[in-house]
Amino acid sequence: MIKIAYFSAGILFTGFGLVGIVIPGLPTTIFMIVAAACFFHSSTKMYNWVIRHPLFGTSVMRFREGKGMPKKAKYFSISMMWFFISTSVFIFLYTAALWVKIIIVVFGMIGTSFIIKQPTFTK
Repeated sequence: MIKIAYFSAGILFTGFGLVGIVIPGLPTTIFMIVAAACFFHSSTKMYNWVIRHPLFGTSVMRFREGKGMPKKAKYFSISMMWFFISTSVFIFLYTAALWVKIIIVVFGMIGTSFIIKQPTFTK
């Protein structure tokens, strides 16, 4: 039963990651990292597919090995995250309750902190 749950979650995150390839602003790598973690516990075949994929496999493996992210990826991730947080809070959710905006900003700060704390990969 646990394997089925991990596999299902892996498929879901893979779907999000693949959509992120074509939708600007939706991340791909983080979803594929989570998918790889799920497949690690459920499907060797799917895990190998993720870590060997020519588009995102190297980034996933580097992260899973604890090598972190390239500096350029960190800057890009943080700037895109805050662009979309700002757009959401000040434009799309302009009339939303203040507590909703605060939650979005707090999660953005948590995400930013997580990215900053990752080791910086150098070639």
